[in-house]
Amino acid sequence: MCIPNIDKAWVFKSVSGSQAMFAMSQANLLANKRRKFLLSTHISKESRESVKFHWSPFPVEMNGVSAFVPSPSGLKLLVVRNSENVESPTHFEIWSSCQLEKEFHITQKVHGSIYVDGWFEGISWNSDETHVAYVAEEPLLSKPTFNHLGYKKGDSFGDDFGSWKGQVDWEDEWGEAYAGKRQPAMFVINLDSGKVQPIKGIPRSLSVGQVIWSPNSKGSDQYLVFVGWSGGKRKLGIKYCSNRPCAIYTTKFTDASSSCSDESKNNENEACPLYNWTKSISSGFSPRFSKDGKLLMFLSSKGAVDSGAHRATESLHRINWPSDGNFSETTNILNVIQVVKYAEDGCFPGLYSSRLLSDPWLSDEQTLVLSSFWRSCQVILAVNLLSGEVSRVSPSDSNHSWNIVALDGDDIVAVCSSLVKVPEIKYGKKILSTYGKLSWQWLNISSPIFKCPDMVMLGLSSLQFEILEIPVSGVSEDLTEGAKKPIEAIYVSASKSDKCDPLVVVIHGGPHSLSPSSFSNSLAYLSSIGNSLLIVNYRGSLGFDDDALQSLPGKVGSQDVQDVLTAVDYAIDMGFADASRITLLGGSHGGFLTTHLIGQAPDKFVAAVARNHVCNLASMVGISDIPDWCFFEAYGDTNHFTEAPSPDDLSRFHQMSPISHVSKVKTPTLFLLGTKDLRVPVSNGLQYVRALKEKGVQIKVLVFPNDNHPLDR
Repeated sequence: MCIPNIDKAWVFKSVSGSQAMFAMSQANLLANKRRKFLLSTHISKESRESVKFHWSPFPVEMNGVSAFVPSPSGLKLLVVRNSENVESPTHFEIWSSCQLEKEFHITQKVHGSIYVDGWFEGISWNSDETHVAYVAEEPLLSKPTFNHLGYKKGDSFGDDFGSWKGQVDWEDEWGEAYAGKRQPAMFVINLDSGKVQPIKGIPRSLSVGQVIWSPNSKGSDQYLVFVGWSGGKRKLGIKYCSNRPCAIYTTKFTDASSSCSDESKNNENEACPLYNWTKSISSGFSPRFSKDGKLLMFLSSKGAVDSGAHRATESLHRINWPSDGNFSETTNILNVIQVVKYAEDGCFPGLYSSRLLSDPWLSDEQTLVLSSFWRSCQVILAVNLLSGEVSRVSPSDSNHSWNIVALDGDDIVAVCSSLVKVPEIKYGKKILSTYGKLSWQWLNISSPIFKCPDMVMLGLSSLQFEILEIPVSGVSEDLTEGAKKPIEAIYVSASKSDKCDPLVVVIHGGPHSLSPSSFSNSLAYLSSIGNSLLIVNYRGSLGFDDDALQSLPGKVGSQDVQDVLTAVDYAIDMGFADASRITLLGGSHGGFLTTHLIGQAPDKFVAAVARNHVCNLASMVGISDIPDWCFFEAYGDTNHFTEAPSPDDLSRFHQMSPISHVSKVKTPTLFLLGTKDLRVPVSNGLQYVRALKEKGVQIKVLVFPNDNHPLDR
């Protein structure tokens, strides 16, 4: 199925209504990459109950494009093209509505590829659309060269092909998905002159990202606000890991290319002071200014940083921004949403968002709208910045997942989907309820984006799903209240007869992640060919409060395994599954649980599939980009972490790993392994494969030579 994803969206006001632009991507299986394209629409509000999207007849493919970002007015489009050749220049293009206005080629001596990874990524226009700030790989360092006579004086940037090029000093990288990427650094390009200015004064110990401009009133100084991650003694893997300490920084920007500014000429080589806004907390990211420029909002993963969990319940904070540019030594950080330790039934379980929209504000300038996980669903929330009140914007009676993609004034453009329903665009019109509270009326929008063949729609129409609440077993007094509450599993089925279809038990990775009720191509395919699904969100998953999440570390391989077995037994007892036809499917920590289950319950499952699975913590700890994860999940705290594990550490790791149960395994198993995986390197999976092979267990191994941990190419 070739259903595209909406990666980003923007809405701009015009005389005739609103214009929306959708950045999308779609799997291109023949080329083994994703195809990017742009689709535009005009939004007309014909009445209070009627909104129409007038779509352009065809999308525009953005071939070779790494990123595209419209200007604040919507009148210009920045297109970035990173070269696949590491020594070739990066291309910047500025487009108007009908033509290419400017093009700049930026060589590797200035900087490398622009970061478009979704984490360090930050491409930001200033308010008057004359400059763009962004994050790119630092310049290509020169290398010593040697020829047949020995060392050659002078440096080479790669253009001397007659000589052997030496290598520069080894440096740490940020692990999985960042292999070969140079240090992220910050730059500003002047769109009139094309001159690129590196932002000085940032120490190399800081990796920067998520840059935005401060509100710029006429004649005032311009400031850049950004996030900085400190590598410390070692850069640990950052992909899927929000427990890396980070802070919100500010530095003043002075355009060194301005010909009329004497100050600019004098200060061209001087660094401006760097100001840290968030010294008092361990994490701050996704900074956003309120519409009036008086408040700086940001998310925090201090719960993850302070505990050691790779992801945990987040918090939301605000700072009063000094319009006069006088930054005090101490910053008063105000809590808007704090970490929710325990949530009563039906109450807000905490914030699980990771990133805010570029413009998340309603017109009252004090309400922010975002998406977050709420148990097994994704929902849309409105947050009052002054009171901290959180209200659910998407329908509270919906078990579908809702994701906000853009705001149209006070109205919301969102995507709604479920495990049995392809995504649909929904338009939420703001209305005032009887008691003066905000609410939204949700309208269906006809869209060409998610059109499917009739055969696909027919196959999905026979499917149904429900979210099951399953009491946990073995509840003891030493558990926190959140850890005693039921887990959830999503049951997808098609069978309308008394006979049960084969059941595939789907287990997410992390472990601090989630399988939401949103649409999945692969799971829809498994359902459509005659399988029922049981998608388990065990204790430790996101979306269920911090008590439940933090109950798992120190108990992996036991509590999470028991939760999955409890869910499977519940499905059998309810008549949802035939006990003789149950299979397992899991990747990463889900693969850890899959291989644990076929060892701990060797007669329960008739087949299994494991993707880049953790099978032996004792061997993984020395080769993974996240050795701290092994210690935290095994011990439940960060106090034990060391780069030199003791014999006692290695013994504990082995006891908590699937490899310790390998002698009991007899389930036929398919393994999917990516050779470029730095999170769970392929040697870890192959050790388990060879152990099963030695035992004579039926196995099959598929190796993906150009893929890393998620196998998402």
